[in-house]
Amino acid sequence: MSESYDVVIIGGGPGGYNCAIRAGQLGLKVACVEMRGKLGGTCLNVGCIPSKALLHASEMFETASTQFAAMGIKTGGIELDLPAMMQQKSDAVDGLTKGIEFLFKKNGVDYIRGKGRIAGAGTVEVEGEDGPKTLSAKHIVIATGSEVTPLPGVEIDEERVVSSTGALELDKVPGKLILIGAGVIGLELGSVWRRLGAEVTVIEYLDRILPGMDTELAKTAQRTFAKQGIEFRLGHKVTGVDKSDPATLKVSIEPSAGGESETLEADTVLVAIGRRPYTEGLGLETVGIEADARGFISNEHFRTSAENVWVIGDTTHGPMLAHKAEDEGVACAERIAGKAGHVNYGIIPGVVYTAPEIASVGKTEDELKAEGRAYKKGKFPFQANSRARTNHTTDGFIKILADAETDEILGAHMIGAHVGEMIGEICLAMEFQAASEDVARTCHPHPTLTEAVRQAAMGVEGWTMQA
Repeated sequence: MSESYDVVIIGGGPGGYNCAIRAGQLGLKVACVEMRGKLGGTCLNVGCIPSKALLHASEMFETASTQFAAMGIKTGGIELDLPAMMQQKSDAVDGLTKGIEFLFKKNGVDYIRGKGRIAGAGTVEVEGEDGPKTLSAKHIVIATGSEVTPLPGVEIDEERVVSSTGALELDKVPGKLILIGAGVIGLELGSVWRRLGAEVTVIEYLDRILPGMDTELAKTAQRTFAKQGIEFRLGHKVTGVDKSDPATLKVSIEPSAGGESETLEADTVLVAIGRRPYTEGLGLETVGIEADARGFISNEHFRTSAENVWVIGDTTHGPMLAHKAEDEGVACAERIAGKAGHVNYGIIPGVVYTAPEIASVGKTEDELKAEGRAYKKGKFPFQANSRARTNHTTDGFIKILADAETDEILGAHMIGAHVGEMIGEICLAMEFQAASEDVARTCHPHPTLTEAVRQAAMGVEGWTMQA
């Protein structure tokens, strides 16, 4: 006997579990199938959440080691307890995964442990610990997320050559860490291990870090990270990793455009060149769905080419971000329930949780120039912000871009302490199509870091007052 549902969601990550909760709130009978054994997907288990736990702990460790004395705090010596640091990370993850299980119960969602696959129209088969199970569904939502993109010629063993997953579980601080890829994931994890004592070298195929982000922002970030001790080898590619020596890894690199190769030595190599959709064994062929060459499943307002089969999150196009998947999950559930679910893809922020943090939303200057769109710019340095000065966090700036004629905010790009929290103000402003003047004339509390946002908005019309 198969169990019948209005909606069966395959995947319990940010997209899947939020879709399930919203569908339950809307009165639908819902099941969410997850093969990991824990809800939360990559983000909660081996991504966003554990990495932020280590970023926070490692930043506190470095602050205590390097800045406390100047602030009049005597510690008597700082010592790293890596097992304890890893345990607090795991505790945070465990608490949050159990929290999702509670929310499922609260909203009437059935949590089914096992690997789900589509087995024809309206049918999902689950291979679980208790044997196979068949579910029938009026609607199926694909929310299987993504997996690490492998690097040809480099074998990841999650011990000496690691992905982001292995980098969250190292049992000792590497002496030398080579990081392949200067994107968000790599820079965050590279920052963790640098703070804890590793020598970090970044190998990036392109001639810049943080591809896709505002160029001025990326250049400022690179200079800041270089001052912190991270070495960058831009315009280079890794051609192989020799693991024959049990003590030292030998990493072969050469210029991306071709040229003489060289060998670098490392204790650990972290491969962080991106992620790809996870659709292995999903049974797409049973309903006539074909993924594109990169593995993405196309959609039209979350509908796939198969009737009553939907797709959200990393498995479909758009930025591979947990909050994008969450918004899609909610909107998808609402559309299934006959409501007008919608996602504004022009206002999805991106944040890099390094120190300083980096945050961006909307159009970059590069994009506006390419479009030929006339714009105005306001920029304000944290060096001139009173709270940043008292907190010793003066690196970085806020930049706001607005239409030259209408003054509508088109984008914002920030680097500095806590800008991952501040970007939300601009997202809200953009959602309401606010002008830069609307932000500039909104009273902000003093002294706060958020005053830098207001001052940058003032700068769009040329009346910045504090710099």
